[in-house]
Amino acid sequence: MTRPVAAPRPRIPLLRWAGTILSVALLVYLLYRQGWDEIGAAFKEISGWRLLLAFGLLVVSRLAVSGRWHVLLRSAGIDISPWQSLRITFAGLFANNILPTTIGGDVVRLGGTLRLGFDQAVCLASLVADRLVGMTGMAMVLPFGLPVFLKSGPGLGLSAGLTASGVIMPGGGLLQRLREKGVAAIRRVLQALSLWISRPKSLLLALGFTWIHMICLFSVFWLLLDDMDQTVPILLVGGLESISYFITLLPVSINGLGVQELSIAVLFSAYGGASQESGLTLAILYRTLMLFASLPGALFIPGMLAGEKQPQA
Repeated sequence: MTRPVAAPRPRIPLLRWAGTILSVALLVYLLYRQGWDEIGAAFKEISGWRLLLAFGLLVVSRLAVSGRWHVLLRSAGIDISPWQSLRITFAGLFANNILPTTIGGDVVRLGGTLRLGFDQAVCLASLVADRLVGMTGMAMVLPFGLPVFLKSGPGLGLSAGLTASGVIMPGGGLLQRLREKGVAAIRRVLQALSLWISRPKSLLLALGFTWIHMICLFSVFWLLLDDMDQTVPILLVGGLESISYFITLLPVSINGLGVQELSIAVLFSAYGGASQESGLTLAILYRTLMLFASLPGALFIPGMLAGEKQPQA
């Protein structure tokens, strides 16, 4: 019996290392400029029960992400159990949020399915389709944030400074490379979707899991902001978070480290009406809660990286 081929470990380009370092440095600078006392005061406003509720909502969102991918795998003929999908998904989330390596979450998920003996091409296509369904869900709430984001007005100096730095909005040769990668990505998407075009119910069910994930995510942002006495309408929260999501997808940082925090802080302070210290606090709290929500993956990833086969559920 031939052993499944291990998934390759991609190399991180120098640009992403530089982008990560620059983004984290800018985030530290913003924290320093805003003042540690003000940031600490914003943290103290968060009540314990809201933190627990926010953490619970993030766990539910992680389960929904696992359910989305499971639906796509099963509808493509992959005989995988919900428990196996859950284990592999959390291992991927752990890799995305914890490991400072070149191993991406999708690579971990692909490796997990290959070690279970599933078809490589179908599993690769399911990962592309999973990303596409997630992006589709986020794109559906963009109209609630884009009008505010595109409208110029006062108080946008922080955003302009970050844009000029090239961290949030890259330019020049990078845009050309992004366009080329975008065309290649569209081709991969069309190839991946060919497996599910004849199964629209599965796509709709996967989109339903995406909406569960999104509702939980937006509720977390709204809960934390509300506890800091920052009133941001829930629809605007969803619109701004969707913009942050697409900004984080830009390949200028390792797993969006630094870029995600900067985009959240800028969007909710400059465009959502929250104070700068509240925006920074929100970004840090969100990253921290996501780290804790992904910790169960630590129980599953060592065996996957060692090449051990997961037990059937």
